[in-house]
Amino acid sequence: MKVTVLTADERIVSLDVEPDELVENLKAILEVETQVPLAQQQLLFNGREIPNSSRLNAAGVGDNDLLMLVSARAASSPASAAPTDLGLNPDGSAINPIALIRHLRGDPNIMRQLQESNRELSQAISNDNVDLLQNILRQQHQQKLLMQQQRQREIDLMNADPFDVEAQKRIEEAIQQKNVDENWEAALEYNPEAFARVIMLYVDMEVNGFPLKAFVDSGAQSTIISKTCAERCGLLRLMDKRYRGIAKGVGQSEIVGRIHVAPLKIGKNFYPCSFTVLDQADLEFIFGLDMLRKHQCSIDLKDNVLRVGGGEISVPFLQENELPLHLHDDKRLEEPSSSGPSSSAVALHPPAPIHAPGGPVSSQDSNKRARTPQETQNDPKVQRLMELGFDRNTVVQALTLFNGNEELAASYLFGGF
Repeated sequence: MKVTVLTADERIVSLDVEPDELVENLKAILEVETQVPLAQQQLLFNGREIPNSSRLNAAGVGDNDLLMLVSARAASSPASAAPTDLGLNPDGSAINPIALIRHLRGDPNIMRQLQESNRELSQAISNDNVDLLQNILRQQHQQKLLMQQQRQREIDLMNADPFDVEAQKRIEEAIQQKNVDENWEAALEYNPEAFARVIMLYVDMEVNGFPLKAFVDSGAQSTIISKTCAERCGLLRLMDKRYRGIAKGVGQSEIVGRIHVAPLKIGKNFYPCSFTVLDQADLEFIFGLDMLRKHQCSIDLKDNVLRVGGGEISVPFLQENELPLHLHDDKRLEEPSSSGPSSSAVALHPPAPIHAPGGPVSSQDSNKRARTPQETQNDPKVQRLMELGFDRNTVVQALTLFNGNEELAASYLFGGF
């Protein structure tokens, strides 16, 4: 059978022995493995010492059990007959710290080991700092006691009643934590990039002749420009305030209007683009799914480029050092605020706009009564527009907005307005 022996210096020794092996024979093997003389060995099982004349199975030791080996001076040893000034008090402090310092400083091998393994203790000895030495010894003694208590709890846990619910719960927690630690170590070795921050996809674009860093986001339903960015690009004068509403995502933000068409330069080509204008200061420009689909764009992560127009234009995604500092903010990129929409999942649900007298919508159907959402729910037009890939609520709102005109509603849904 196999037994595991835990030594006082925290070494683990695994041995194959016979079940009826004498404890004295096991100690002789341990003397070779640990360099601890047999006469100074105390072998403990479940906190009780096993006498040398006992056999392992008679003492209750079974396969895969854990034994503890502690070293104690034999009663007949001359060193135990007289006290020494180099000993330690029960609290871990030195009985005679000055004598201990002199003894340690006189052994260059010990000092060299202390400099490598315990620099703080080495400095206290070199500087003859008695108070610091005593404090360090007490702290190390307390840490050793805590580790011994933890090991004893682990031993008690392994030898607990298998039908004890609390013991099983602790075993389950220990196994789960071990699995988590192993998974973490495997990730560090085989997938270290998972712990790095991912830079979002930005490309250089020009809106109405003004350069900006566009955030490419296929999770955003519409292309978005902030009110301040639209003003900087000279487009605020074209904003249609009838298209006010609410942008909903992880949070929500106010839609202040819509710019129906403006020139967008990607690479060397110009493309017509429509924007939803948000009154939100922490975003500038999001190139959303509506324009990605309209201009047949594809996100090529292998070549790290955005392809536009079916591949006729390719623009590289920007590296981190090419982005302005405010776009490096981890909170804005990775922890969207509850007060504004998430840039990665913006869903626009604008209500029916305010119809100004003689406006384009009212002049097209001024003699017809406005259709309510309830009247539009079961309209065959809804089904036909939903087959194009839009959800029911968006289709109903578009039909309500244009008083049931299916062509205008479809043009609106595809970003034609």
